[in-house]
Amino acid sequence: MRVGLLVTCLIDMLRPRIGFATLELLEAAGCSVVVPQTQTCCGQPAYNSGDRTATRQLAIKLLGEFEDCAYVVVPSGACAGMVRKHYAELITDDPALAQRMATLAAKTYELTEFLVNVAKIENMPGNHTGSVTYHDSCSGLRELGIKAQPRRLLARLPGVTLKEMPDAEECCGFGGAFSVKFGELSAAIAERKCNSIHTAAADVVVGGDLGCLLNIEGKLRRMGDETTRVLHIAELLAGVCGDGSEGC
Repeated sequence: MRVGLLVTCLIDMLRPRIGFATLELLEAAGCSVVVPQTQTCCGQPAYNSGDRTATRQLAIKLLGEFEDCAYVVVPSGACAGMVRKHYAELITDDPALAQRMATLAAKTYELTEFLVNVAKIENMPGNHTGSVTYHDSCSGLRELGIKAQPRRLLARLPGVTLKEMPDAEECCGFGGAFSVKFGELSAAIAERKCNSIHTAAADVVVGGDLGCLLNIEGKLRRMGDETTRVLHIAELLAGVCGDGSEGC
C-alpha cells in the first residue's frame, strides 16, 4: 500500500530520527512510503491561535501533497488529530473541496493505530531490553482514542517490561502555546507528571508526541534526573534511539 508520511515540523526540526524510525517501521509493515518534500506544518499552531485563514491555506497545501496516497501516517497524535478532527470545519464554502478534505481525514492515522489497526504488523525491528512506562498524550488519547495500540506494540518486544505510571492519562503540561502562556501552571503539571514517572521506576519513558516528550525530558533534567531516557515510541520500536544507527 502507498503510504504518505507526514513527518511533522517539530520532528523535522528537533528530532528527525523519529521520522527515520517511522519510515523503518512502515517499510517493515510492507508499505511503500512517500515523503513529500514540500510538506511543512499541519497548521495546528495557527489554528490554536485563532488564525483560521492561515490554517486553511496550510490544510489545502497538505491536501495537495498527500491526496494521492492510500493512507497518511503521522508519528504524532496532535497532528493526526488536527487533520482528522479539525480540517473539515475550515472548508464550509466549497462542497467539492470539503469532500476531498473529508476523504483525506478518513485515511489519516496516528502511527501506532495504523500499525495495529491497518498494517497489523507483528514483528518489530527494535530489540530493546528493559523497563518502559508510557505517557498518554492528550490529543492522541482524547481525540483519536490512542491507548491500547502503543501498549500492544510494546508487548511485541520480548525484552520490554511495561511498568504503568500512576495517572498515565494526565497531561504533561505542554499543550503547545499553553506552556508559554501559563508557564508556572505548566511547570507544576510537568512536575506532577515526572513524579508519576519516578513512581513507575522504569528505565525509559515513552510517548507518541514529541512536544510532550521534550517537555517531560526538560522537567526531568531540571529535577536532577539525568538517567531516565525519554523516547518516542517509533524510536523504541524501530531500535533507532541514538545517532540513527545504534540500537536502544
